[in-house]
Formats: sequence, structure tokens, C-alpha cells
Amino acid sequence: MSKISVNGKAQEVETPISIIELIKLNNVAQPEMVSIQLNGEFVNRDEYDNTLVSEGAEVDFLYFMGGGQY
Repeated sequence: MSKISVNGKAQEVETPISIIELIKLNNVAQPEMVSIQLNGEFVNRDEYDNTLVSEGAEVDFLYFMGGGQY
């Protein structure tokens, strides 16, 4: 098991693990709406399957919310 950080919380996973597998493992709500940052860099959605997360990585699942004034 390897230690990584997901949204600032320590997590142990079998590495290497792909971004898409990590999304499934974490039961991410609305995965089609989430953006992923890996070690401070955004990952292109079309690269989720082949981008691997390894020991010590920092992963953030980000949801962008729209808003505005009336």
C-alpha cells in the first residue's frame, strides 16, 4: 500500500493507480463534472485512463460552481 493525499486527506492505495480508478475508488459524485489536479497540475479529462498516481502524490477533485447576480 502507498500513501497519497486526496483533497488534503491521507489515503492508502495500491499504486500505481489511474486517475479513473481513483475516481471510482473514492465514489466521486458526478465524475463527468469533476476536474483533477495531480501534484498541482490539471490533468486533461481524456488522460484520466492513462495518468498514473504514485506514492506521495497529491490529488484534488475539484468542482467548479457557476453563479452570478440577478
